[in-house]
Order: sequence, then structure tokens, then C-alpha cells
Amino acid sequence: MTTSIDLVMKAVVAVPATLALVYRAYSHNSLTPLGILTAALTAAAHALHPWNLPFVLLCVFFLAGTRVTKIKADVKAGLTLPSKGSTGGEGPRTHVQVLANSLMASILTLMHAYQLRARRDAVVIHREIPEGSFCYKWGGDLLVLGIIANYAAVCADTFSSELGILSRTSPRLITSFSLRKVPPGTNGGVTLWGLVAGLLGSMIIVATSLMFLPFCGEDTSGKVGGGETWTTSQKATLAWALSLWGALGSLLDSFLGGWFQRSVRDVRSGKIVEGEGGVRVLTSPSNAEAYERYDTDVDVTTSTKARILHGEGGSAVESRSDSSQAGAGDNSKNPYDPKDRHRSSHFGDRKPTRVVESGFDLLDNNDVNFLMAFSMSVGAIVLAGWYWQVPLEDILKV
Repeated sequence: MTTSIDLVMKAVVAVPATLALVYRAYSHNSLTPLGILTAALTAAAHALHPWNLPFVLLCVFFLAGTRVTKIKADVKAGLTLPSKGSTGGEGPRTHVQVLANSLMASILTLMHAYQLRARRDAVVIHREIPEGSFCYKWGGDLLVLGIIANYAAVCADTFSSELGILSRTSPRLITSFSLRKVPPGTNGGVTLWGLVAGLLGSMIIVATSLMFLPFCGEDTSGKVGGGETWTTSQKATLAWALSLWGALGSLLDSFLGGWFQRSVRDVRSGKIVEGEGGVRVLTSPSNAEAYERYDTDVDVTTSTKARILHGEGGSAVESRSDSSQAGAGDNSKNPYDPKDRHRSSHFGDRKPTRVVESGFDLLDNNDVNFLMAFSMSVGAIVLAGWYWQVPLEDILKV
């Protein structure tokens, strides 16, 4: 069982660090108020772990992620359009976005914390020290790799998205057989620079893990149990495997987004419309039909004729007070008369202003992020178990 001294020492570090992160998120408008509360609770869950590793990884991911989000934010703001408002770019992240990136890691952290404390109880009761119980040995606890893989993948995805969109080359749709060019911000759109940025984000998390993992065989002070000393080759194998695995998480996110998340393009500007907080961008129910009836490859820089939707999604309606309806009752008025406050807001040709660029409308961005993080965490646990020949039923073994 963790002693009261251990808890006090953890609190001395974790509480000020959490307050500092909360203040930074508030002062930089990085998170919504509910997002800040969720992040603070997530930090508390990570701080409960006997090791510093989970809490440090959370802090590094938050700081690195918010930093790359701010890089050329003014440029990125002009590359996409928001579903609401007048400027593009990434707004403050919501509690749903926080959970999409960290919920899986929080669950694994609490599970591993329980595992370690159960072992310590066994030491107190039976006065036996199982080998490698509190330091990390080669072939050790698989849950730890799931935690690292989660943050390596979400950090890679953040770096890839925030820096890849600045690439001078057009993104290619990874789910297209022809790898066709798509506008920046399209779900499933990848660039070489984005892939390199994703690998960099993954390596930052893995490098942090190597510094804070309590490897067996080194400094054994404060560590119960033991194990063979890690060789340089073993550490290199672990580092490269986790770094590449995290970068693959960014690719998986692109595949999932390209397949299951709808990207909506604004016809007039040619830019992708982003949903606030990672939610779906809604379009008119007749959008698919209109897409077939009209040529969407219009000159978006000169075209001014487009339908304006009133509302979003299922409530979106198209104004019908065009010239074809003139001559009957109140509709006999000129629908474009600037003096008429109730005039039609569309330009007359009924073409949609928002069309589907790619993807099926099955998941939103937060769903995709969580599914990716879950898949990479579980995948890392399964693959490591196979490589180390650790039966999966021993994952939660005390």
C-alpha cells in the first residue's frame, strides 16, 4: 500500500503542476471551462499512479499539443472555414476532445496503479517480493506500453494535423485509389511533411518515457523488486517500436477519418468547413442529390451564385422565393429587392454552398480520435504480449 509520505510527496509535485496547467489553459484559451475541469480530473487520475510517468506524459502531450496548435495560427485560420463564426482555425478544445485523447490512457493508468498497489499489499502480507514488481523489466507489465502508445499516437496525430496543414504541397486523400488532391483540412488528407511531423510528435513522447520509466537494474533506490538490467539494444528496440507505432496511429486516424468522417467543402471558397469542438458539419438533406445534379467543380474564386442554407442538418431549408415563383401573391415581389427585409438570401440557382468532399457521415472527429487511441493502445498491448510471449490473461496479473 502506498504510504502517506508517498502521497504527500506526489501531491507536492502534482498539485502545483496541475494548477499551472489549468492556468495556462485558461490564459491561452486552450480549453473551454468544462474542458479545463475535465483536464484537471484527468491529471488527478494520472497523479494517483505510483510512478511519475503517466502524469508527465499527460503534461508533455498537453504542452506540446497546445504549442504546435499556436504555430502560424493566423495562417491556419485562413486555410479552413468554421461552421460558425467569421474566422477559421482551432478554437478552445472541449471536454469531449480532452476525453477523446486521454480517456483510454486514464483507464490504463488506474488499472496499472491498482496492479502495483496490489503487489505492494502482497509484499506487506506475505513478505515476498515478486521479481520486477515495482521497477520495469524487459517483458514487464503490458499496461504500461498501452499508456505510452496512447500518448505517442495522439501526439503524433496532433503534430501531423497542426503542422501538416502548413505543407506547401496539396494533401492527398489516403483512402482514394488515385490519391487525389484535396483541400487542406480534409479528413484523410496526408502530406509528407505531415507524416514527418507525426513521427516527431511520437518520438517526443517516447523520449520522455525513456527518461521517466523506472527501468530495473539501474538505480534501485525506492524500487521494490528487481530484474535484469536493460541493455542498450533493448532500450533502442523499445524506443523505435513505440515511436513507429505512434506514427502509425496518425496514419490510422487518417484512414478512419477518410472513411467514416464526412468532410464538407464550401463551394464558394473551396475550403473545408470545420465543426467547432470536433463535431459534425451538417448539410442540407438534399445535398447528395444536388451534388449529382450540379457540377461542383466550379470556379470557386469567381462564382457568386450558390444556395444559402437556413439552419444546419435536418433543419436546413432552401429558400424557394426565386423567379420561378414570381407572380403569385406576396411572391410577386422582386426576391432580390435590397429594400425588402424578407427577401431571399440565396443567389437564385439553387446550387448548394456546402458539398461532401469525402467520407461517410458515421463518426465525428472526436469519435475518430478515441477509436484511434483505443486501437493503438490495445494493439500495442497485444503485439508486445506476442513479442515478449506474455499470455494476454496475465495482463492484469498481480
